[in-house]
Amino acid sequence: MTYLLKLHPEITIKSRSVRQHMTRCLASNVRNTLRQLDEGVRVKVGWDALRVRLPETLAPERERELEEALTRIPGIHEVLATEEVHCTSLAQAADWIVPHWKAAIAGRRFRVRAKRRGDHAFSSMDLERHLGSALLAAEPSATVDLKHPEVVVSMELTRHRLQLIRSRSPGLGGYPLGVQGEALALVSGGFDSPVAAWRMLRRGIKTHFLFFNLGGPAHETGVKEVTHHLWQRYSASHNVDFTSVPFEPVVGEILRSIPDGLMGVILKRMMVRVASRIAARSGIPMLVTGDAIAQVSSQTLTNLAVIDAASERPILRPLVTEDKQEIIDTARRIDTARFAEQMPEYCGVISRRPHTSAPTDLVLAAEADFDFTVLDAAVEAATVTRANRLMEEHRAPGEVTVVDSPAILAEMPAVSVIDIRPPDECEAVPLELDDVPCLEIPFYELQDQAQTLPDDREYLLYCDQGVMSRMQALHLADRGLAHFGVYRRTATPG
Repeated sequence: MTYLLKLHPEITIKSRSVRQHMTRCLASNVRNTLRQLDEGVRVKVGWDALRVRLPETLAPERERELEEALTRIPGIHEVLATEEVHCTSLAQAADWIVPHWKAAIAGRRFRVRAKRRGDHAFSSMDLERHLGSALLAAEPSATVDLKHPEVVVSMELTRHRLQLIRSRSPGLGGYPLGVQGEALALVSGGFDSPVAAWRMLRRGIKTHFLFFNLGGPAHETGVKEVTHHLWQRYSASHNVDFTSVPFEPVVGEILRSIPDGLMGVILKRMMVRVASRIAARSGIPMLVTGDAIAQVSSQTLTNLAVIDAASERPILRPLVTEDKQEIIDTARRIDTARFAEQMPEYCGVISRRPHTSAPTDLVLAAEADFDFTVLDAAVEAATVTRANRLMEEHRAPGEVTVVDSPAILAEMPAVSVIDIRPPDECEAVPLELDDVPCLEIPFYELQDQAQTLPDDREYLLYCDQGVMSRMQALHLADRGLAHFGVYRRTATPG
């Protein structure tokens, strides 16, 4: 089987030298991607298309896998599955075309679309008319409709080679990966950040990934899964890095030292500070986030400007004007939505009264009390993994005990409940339990204090939604502390 890969129109309008450079890069990307699936793939560069030839011995299911991979490579406008035969006359063309298309046009409106290159005794229009007449004679139930056909019979005749176009599939479009430089995308595993990273990949930008871990191994595993998916489907032609930064201590320092209304903005400023340092270390000139205007309080224009001021690198926001539903629709199209739907919405810093227009002077004054050695330690503790190795150490998140009934809780022997909410939340809405000991340990101190607790009883972690408590319990279980579970009330007071 042979495929013609049509260049994205934006490539074809470039100058000759730029077009040739982009086409060569695209050919290299196609080779790198397909040869991971089959070493026998051959790629030939043309002026307005690439020709990809697959081994003749390839199994049909393997052929379909490679064809689908072609539709996800940035820079390709259309993927044409073709069959090439020798042809020197109109009669020979009809002999090849009619058997291929007779069944497809039965009872339907059709037209013939032919492209011809080389010296022939007939024109492209002659070829279209002759083939149309031959198809009608072979299948009288069909009708010709040049304006609104149900079926388009396509072929290309180049000198004495007739290419039968058996199918057309839309490509990803955009520019070949790597021709527009590199960027570092901040990813969290929700709907927004994977879509933002995908948009950068589609525009030819080699995109690395940076994750700020707020929820332990379970959180990291989920983000690794969606990152590997993005890399494997849309950028497997290049090696990129996944950097994970343990950010729970930073969250703890923010909760200890930053006023409530500024926590969200300052958390984002700390993230872009770290991202800038990691990007500088790798020579990456740009950062990418999934921010969209006014989606949350930290994404107002004023707050975005305050966040940008903390970054040493420009921040690109490809989703900045998109509606949430548009983002979700794109996530479903690129198949990242299923990861987001399974990923709990997790944020270690949720202000009760967030500033939608955080004053710069207040932000700077608040950060003066922040211990930046915690941020330095987070950078030093960051780990880097190549995207193609993300699943090598993949482990599915384990399970922990979940108790959601006060009656069951009361019947459990040797059990304590640990309220892991920040102190001000515990004070505002105290957790009241009958006959069950209750401890207050903020989640950002839990990992350090857990090992000092007596191990002759079970501990159930509590937070408002049950998300943070499950993350923390899984984190502790990963460290071998299996006597921690979750207490989740079915209804909260109010």
